[in-house]
Amino acid sequence: MASLPGSRTADAQAPERAELAALGDDALRVALSRMHLIRKFEETAEASYMRGLIHGTMHLSIGQEASAVGTTLKLERDDYILSTHRGHGHCIAKGADPARMFAEFFGKENGYCRGRGGSMHIADVEGGNLGANGIVAGGLPIAVGVGMSIKAQKQHRVCMVFFGDGATNEGAFHESLNMASIWRLPIVFVCENNKYGMSMDIARAMAVPNVADRASSYAIPGIAVDGNDLPAVVAAAEPAIDLARRGGGPTLLECKTYRLRGHSKSDRNLYRTKEEIETWRDKDAIRRLEHELVAHNRFAETELRAIEEAAHKTIEQALEFAKASPDPDPAQLTRDVYAD
Repeated sequence: MASLPGSRTADAQAPERAELAALGDDALRVALSRMHLIRKFEETAEASYMRGLIHGTMHLSIGQEASAVGTTLKLERDDYILSTHRGHGHCIAKGADPARMFAEFFGKENGYCRGRGGSMHIADVEGGNLGANGIVAGGLPIAVGVGMSIKAQKQHRVCMVFFGDGATNEGAFHESLNMASIWRLPIVFVCENNKYGMSMDIARAMAVPNVADRASSYAIPGIAVDGNDLPAVVAAAEPAIDLARRGGGPTLLECKTYRLRGHSKSDRNLYRTKEEIETWRDKDAIRRLEHELVAHNRFAETELRAIEEAAHKTIEQALEFAKASPDPDPAQLTRDVYAD
């Protein structure tokens, strides 16, 4: 495989870096499989939308796969995550079934939320995913509640909550970090800094260079990492997870990444250039990792292609499952709907 322009791929003669060496082959297979599943799920969702099979809108995380997979790779099955409106990747990274996710997209009865949640509100409670949230920073105070519950029950679980850079200027961000720090709650706060809060460049909206710098205000660790470098993300997330699990309190982890698609399907991308997008496309996290693995003889190219093809087949089958799934019964319209 040729080197990716602008990426830090390995020199075949250079020693394997510590972050990569720390990951066994089985863990890397899982990580690559999930990254491909996320990419192909979202590409297929986008194509389905263009064909009129899915209605409404969606927020794609194409380009951010290493952040979702790297942060969750060391979580346990019974740990919790809370997601965002751009949350398909988090859901798959935590082990959700793409077939039931597509059924949810299609508004089908056997979707994760019986077709009521759609793209922005998928939850897989059995798998530890407490749900996505369409409100910017909406998951942060919920994570505080989950952390309080874990601590009160003396469990050894961890809650990982995802949010974008745009959420870090919301009051809920600051209040949640402050409370989590005071009460030493088992939370890993993961900011996926994809450079834009809708159309606003983060550099124009924040005085400090890194979101992670804000952690010092709450006396908790703040770590900024290249969010397109899967081994680096895992290496940054693992100690944060361990700290939370042993009662040491929260960490703010900032994954610097980039969304290759617009904010949503209605985004015309007028606030950034094609050159900028192409520069980040050259830093693609999946190909970057594959190149490094081949350079260090960890995997053969044929095995990498087999992992990708298996993911493609899984997504194709998931789409057909969703298309063939039953619609909800209109008589059950208000089932699972609650109001004060």
